[in-house]
Amino acid sequence: MSNLSSSAKVALAGEALAGKPVFIHKASDVVRLVNNSDHARNNAQIVMAIALGGVFLDAYDLGALAFGIKDVAREFNLTPAWTGIVASAIMFGAIVGAAIGGYLTDKIGRYRVFMADMFFFVVAALACAFAPNQYVLAGARFIMGLGVGIDLPVAMAFLAEFSRLRGRGNKAASISLWCPTWYAAISISYLLVLLLYAVLPQSHTDWLWRLILGFGAVPAIIIIAIRSRYMSESPVWAANQGNLEGAAKILQRSWGINARVAADADSQPISRVRRARWGNYGALLKGVYLKRTILATVIAIASSFAYNAVAFGLPVIISSFLAQSMLTTILVSLALNLLFAFTGGLLAVRFVPRFGAWKMTTLGYLFQFLALTGLALTGRPDSTAEATLAIAMLALFLLGQGFGPGAHSMTFASLSYPTSLRGVGVGFNQTLMRTSSTVSLFLFPLLTASLDTHVFWIIAFAPLVGLLALLLIRWEPSGYDIDAEDFTDK
Repeated sequence: MSNLSSSAKVALAGEALAGKPVFIHKASDVVRLVNNSDHARNNAQIVMAIALGGVFLDAYDLGALAFGIKDVAREFNLTPAWTGIVASAIMFGAIVGAAIGGYLTDKIGRYRVFMADMFFFVVAALACAFAPNQYVLAGARFIMGLGVGIDLPVAMAFLAEFSRLRGRGNKAASISLWCPTWYAAISISYLLVLLLYAVLPQSHTDWLWRLILGFGAVPAIIIIAIRSRYMSESPVWAANQGNLEGAAKILQRSWGINARVAADADSQPISRVRRARWGNYGALLKGVYLKRTILATVIAIASSFAYNAVAFGLPVIISSFLAQSMLTTILVSLALNLLFAFTGGLLAVRFVPRFGAWKMTTLGYLFQFLALTGLALTGRPDSTAEATLAIAMLALFLLGQGFGPGAHSMTFASLSYPTSLRGVGVGFNQTLMRTSSTVSLFLFPLLTASLDTHVFWIIAFAPLVGLLALLLIRWEPSGYDIDAEDFTDK
C-alpha cells in the first residue's frame, strides 16, 4: 500500500469523484479510496453522525441517574449497600461490555454489533423506567452498561473507517467528535432534569428518575428507524474479510464512488489480518503495538481518574465554594461543562489535523496539572476573590480535558491499531478506563472526607503521570496510515 505514489493516490481519488469506474484489485485499494475521500459529496458523514448517536447514548445513560439516585433509594427503601449496587451496576456492565464488544466488533463486523447494541439501549431504558423493585432496576442498569461498553469500540471503528486520512476532518478529528458529543449529552441530561423538575406536579416528583432513564430509549429508537437508509458495514472491514463485492457496494452507496471489483481481484482475506479471536488481546502487548498500548492505556486511565473525580464531584465542589442552592449549583455545573469542556472538545476537532493529538494532549494535561495544583493551594475559599479563582481553576481543568486527553484518549486508542485489531484495541482500552472510573468514583468521596481540598494534590498526580507517559513515548496517531500495517510485515 505504501509503494503507491502521492500523485497516483490523488489521480485515483480524482477518478472516483469524477464518477469514472474505479477497479478494486485488493483490500488495500478500498482503504486508499476511503483515505482520499471527499465527505462533502457522500453519505459517509451521515453514518458517522449515527455512530456518534451511540456515543450520545453512552454519556446520557451513564449520567442519567446522577440526580435521581436519592429518589430511587427513598422509593425502594434501599440500604446504602443496595444504593451503591444500583448506582454502579451500569459501570460494571460497561466493563464487561467493552471486552465483549471489542472482540465482536472484529469478529462479526461493525454494523451487526452496532444495531444489536441499539436494542440493548431500548430494552434496558424501558425496563429501568418501569422497574418495580431494585432487583429489576439493577439488572436493567447492568444490561444498559453492557450496551454502553459494547458501543464505544464499534462507534470508534465507524469514525476511523469512514473518514479520510489527512486534512481537515481527518480520522483524528472525526474520532475527537466523540468528546463534544459526550459533553452535549451530559448537558442535555442536566437540562432534562431541570425541565422535568419544573413541570412535574409536586405529588409526582417520584416520576422524575423514571422519565429520565426511560428517555434514553428515544434516540436509540430513532437510530433503529433510520438504519436501513444510511447505515452500512465498514468497507475497510468488509474488504479485509475478502468481501470486495460488498466493499464496492458500500463505496457506491456511502461515497458515491463508482467502484467495481476487477476480474483478476484477490478476494481472499489478506494474510496480515488476524482472525478475530480472544487471543488478539495479547497481540496488543507485542511488537510495535506494545508502546502504543501502554501510552493509550495510561492516557485513558489518567484522564478518566482525574475527570471523574472533578466532574462528578463538581456539584459538591461548587456548593462548598459558593455556598449556594442546589439549583445554582446545577446551573453553574452546566455552564462550566458547556463553556469550557464542550468548547474544548470543539477546539480538539478543529485543530488536531494541524497540531496533532500528541501536542494537544500534552498541553491539555499541563492545563489540568496547573488547575489542580491551583485548587490545592487555594484550599477552601475564604473570600469572593478566592472563590472566583477556584472556579477559574475548575474551568481551566475542564478546558484542558476537552481539547486534550478527553478528546484524544479515544484517538490514541482507535488509531494505534489497524482494522484487524481496532475493535479489541478500543475494547481493551475501555475496559481499563471504565475500571479506573469505578475506582475514581469510589475513592473520591472517601478522600474528600479525610483530606478536604487537599484531595486535589492526589488528583493532580493523574495528569502528571499522563504527561510523563507522553514525554517518554512520542507516538503521533493523527495523519498516520495505521491501516497500512494490515498489508505490511511490521
